[in-house]
Amino acid sequence: FPGVVYNYDQEGVHRAGSGWEQCISIPLVQPDMWELLQQWDDLLEEFSLEEAWLPHRYEEQQHNCYTFALAFVNRVRRGRGRQPLSKAQFTERFLMPRTREASRYLSLHQQLAHSDCYVVPLPEQEQDS
Repeated sequence: FPGVVYNYDQEGVHRAGSGWEQCISIPLVQPDMWELLQQWDDLLEEFSLEEAWLPHRYEEQQHNCYTFALAFVNRVRRGRGRQPLSKAQFTERFLMPRTREASRYLSLHQQLAHSDCYVVPLPEQEQDS
């Protein structure tokens, strides 16, 4: 997806349009939540400017990029009247499924790269059935 990635480290919040091509995208908003999708960028920009995310607040173990992401998700959840997620809940519900999927994909890719096989895309008519 083209867009901007927000991340937080010892130098504060960064916004990057490139350099994250190898990251795993984790959808957090259901496609039917159109109004939230429209507000997402503004909410994230506003959130990233808060004092909590100043560079001197960064702490590698307890106040890091993961904290930034989870705090933002919980801010959005709270705004929609939902309970906040703990680190364990966030990891189990959102991160682990995508991480497992990526791990399986990478294992398959590695196996195929070291074997004598050739992958050919299916013709259009076979893909649709």
